[in-house]
Amino acid sequence: MATYAVGDLQGCLEPLKRVLERAAFDPAKDRLWLVGDLVNRGPQSLETLRFLYSLRDSLVCVLGNHDLHLLAAGHNIERLKKGDTLREILEAPDRAELLEWLRRQKIMHYDEARNTALVHAGIAPQWTLKKALKCAAEVESALADDNLFTTYLDGMYGNEPVKWDNDLTGIARLRVITNYFTRMRFCTAEGKLDLKSKEGADTALPGYKPWFAHKERKTRDTKIIFGHWAALEGKCEEPGVFALDTGCVWGGTMTLMNIDTGERLSCQCDSPDSEQLQATAKR
Repeated sequence: MATYAVGDLQGCLEPLKRVLERAAFDPAKDRLWLVGDLVNRGPQSLETLRFLYSLRDSLVCVLGNHDLHLLAAGHNIERLKKGDTLREILEAPDRAELLEWLRRQKIMHYDEARNTALVHAGIAPQWTLKKALKCAAEVESALADDNLFTTYLDGMYGNEPVKWDNDLTGIARLRVITNYFTRMRFCTAEGKLDLKSKEGADTALPGYKPWFAHKERKTRDTKIIFGHWAALEGKCEEPGVFALDTGCVWGGTMTLMNIDTGERLSCQCDSPDSEQLQATAKR
């Protein structure tokens, strides 16, 4: 039995299938962890979601910003943006089944035996592991609550508040939690977010750093697997922090990592003919 984690799919189904085939992934005994952003921008969002649903008993999945956006568009189709590739899901006959499954996925997963956390974007540097899990559970509860679900989806958009405060309540509280887990790249040591900068780790504004680079980060003793930040190209020098978004949807690669050995498999995403697979040793 092997457990793998894979980077952002964003509707790129064929590269996912190829890298799983090369890893000899067997859903009857192996497990696949998904860092979120399962859909959008890529060519096969509906087919990707259907494929994952068929493997649901073998998956651990956290939600990314594009997945939450799909849920919001499912509630209000006017949320769709020009570049979205989500309409086919919203018009599919199995739409309700797929969206209900997606809605029940996690914001953060923690494997105690491995001391490993799975998130889409990151964990706020000022939060302990216990605090992060508690905050993630608040959003997961809102998603699962029929009375709060639509209120949360309508209110989750926006960049404010830019920093966590224990006294926050209501949608503002849920929004900043959501932004930490699904949109964060750069922040201050105190967790003040810069949600506009999206380039490489060395492009931080004065006073800001990549979330994982703060020396006083309170989850330094926990292994963290994340996606979201394609500009990192899967490179993260921080010990115990593993970046898996290697920009498949932008013509990069799809990256699969064995969680226990650190071995990575990656395939080029433009076409099967130009596929190049490589394994790298544990970092």
